[in-house]
Amino acid sequence: MSVDVAAIQFEPTLFEKDRNIKKLMLLVEEAAENGAKIITTPEMGITGYCWYDRKEVASYVEVVPGPTTQAFYELAKRYDCYIVIGLPEVDTATNLYYNTAVLIGPEGVVGKHRKTHLYISEPKWAASGNLGHQVFQTKYGKIGLLICMDLHFIETARLVALKGADVICHISNWLAERTPAPYWITRAFENHCYLMESNRWGDERTVQFSGGSCVINPDGHIQSVVDAGDGIAYGMVDVQLSETKLINEETIFADRRPELYHALLTDPYLWNPLDYFGLYGHDPLPPGRRSTVAVAQFNVTGSKQQTIEEFTRSSKTKGAELLVFPEFAMSGFYSDSDLGEEVPGPQTDFLLYLSRKYQIYLVAGLIEREGVKLFNTAVLTGPEGLVAKYRKIHLNHRDRTWASAGDEWVYADLPIGRVGLLIGYDAVIPESARVLALMGCDLIVCPSALAGTVTIGHPGTKVRQNYPIPTGADPCHWHLLRARAGENNTYFAFANHFDPAQGFSGKSGVFGPDTFHFPRQEVIMVDEAGIVQSEIDTGNLDNVYPTNVVRRKDLVMMRLPHYYKELIHTQKLSLFTD
Repeated sequence: MSVDVAAIQFEPTLFEKDRNIKKLMLLVEEAAENGAKIITTPEMGITGYCWYDRKEVASYVEVVPGPTTQAFYELAKRYDCYIVIGLPEVDTATNLYYNTAVLIGPEGVVGKHRKTHLYISEPKWAASGNLGHQVFQTKYGKIGLLICMDLHFIETARLVALKGADVICHISNWLAERTPAPYWITRAFENHCYLMESNRWGDERTVQFSGGSCVINPDGHIQSVVDAGDGIAYGMVDVQLSETKLINEETIFADRRPELYHALLTDPYLWNPLDYFGLYGHDPLPPGRRSTVAVAQFNVTGSKQQTIEEFTRSSKTKGAELLVFPEFAMSGFYSDSDLGEEVPGPQTDFLLYLSRKYQIYLVAGLIEREGVKLFNTAVLTGPEGLVAKYRKIHLNHRDRTWASAGDEWVYADLPIGRVGLLIGYDAVIPESARVLALMGCDLIVCPSALAGTVTIGHPGTKVRQNYPIPTGADPCHWHLLRARAGENNTYFAFANHFDPAQGFSGKSGVFGPDTFHFPRQEVIMVDEAGIVQSEIDTGNLDNVYPTNVVRRKDLVMMRLPHYYKELIHTQKLSLFTD
């Protein structure tokens, strides 16, 4: 089933609720007359957003169902469509206020979502949502609702996608970056579902909102977008496409390993991480420091020992302390005659030789043999010897023809900080990096052979932003691994196989731990073989509480694990409705 949809962009005005509702109703009616059957409007669209406190917003809150939902219900009934509106809700039983999204259909109020993960402004007047993350069945497909900062967290979109959402209706007051925002694209891509984004635009109480309302496909590409101004982004949702759950031939939900995700239900960063990690004298975080990390990008087919040594020598000359090579860099891709080798073995010994010769840490992928089993493995070597090995946990369709899956997350404490290991396809599964972040990792290294899309460009925006927020055209506006770094407040070193003729585009890079830090703390490899490197800082100016975001992990701390238990279910989730 295919259905026409529309994401409305609108600038509400504080203290003019009636005007805002009338204007929004005109935009909704226009979208409905043009055939849209699912229509979204911005967060807090009927009132505006930047309220000082409960007292100021008190005259504008209302119950659900209530007068505003009734007004939009008349449109939904007339045009046989579903409408999402954002408003400040009051719960009469408690007199608590909530930032709420309401789904209204021809049958009335279908359901509502109270924003769970509040931004800095909402705690001044609103309570955290208490309804969890639901999916609502409609005649045009299954709809999940999220509000603005909810989408910063991998868990929220994952929950509604696992519950069967064909489309995530995300309403927001997004700011401080060029839109469509990388997080919007990431959540659509990693869950292979449509995302309808209604963002506000304009200025309110010194805040510049980013606009960019859009409809995003399950592969992350933008169907249509409204840059600046009031307007409507039209699109189409193909329910069958959303339900396939394939990314570049990979069965992303079937490949999850929920039995290994129990860390998602923990919240270590509620505590001082300098105390939490190392409690009882066990496994304290290394001190960390400023250091230089490099990644290499090349075609791993055939013998590459000479290339690997040349890149090692070059990186060390330029000051690198750790260098990451691609997946299969030592062995090349698997073939039927490949028997693999034990670890340690000749290929590991070669890396150990280079680590000692050049006094550098090296990470590289190879095919490991243990008895009759083969593993897709990454090894970490240093001047002191073999430091760690990691067996890939999430196998892609190529791996499954020959490899056994690993079953243990791995990190190593080095002078540069706590370093976690992933391999390729692991990074597409968002739970992987999250688990390592919760284990205290400062840096995640990821030897990769990822094919298909990992970047999407941007033509530029007319929405003005304060320097140094970029507004111009950018061929790498969205990079999947930049999102992985930022959402987990870790550095991320991504070294990818490069073979454009076979669909491996490279795009290797080192990414910083704060997505909203501009200019970006990152380097991205251009379309050729080579190495790039970047300075990272895992140190701390204070020995009492972390001052460094990579140690403090602000976004990770703001998670709400009590809502996430369904992420560790090993059976398919049923559809939950209000």
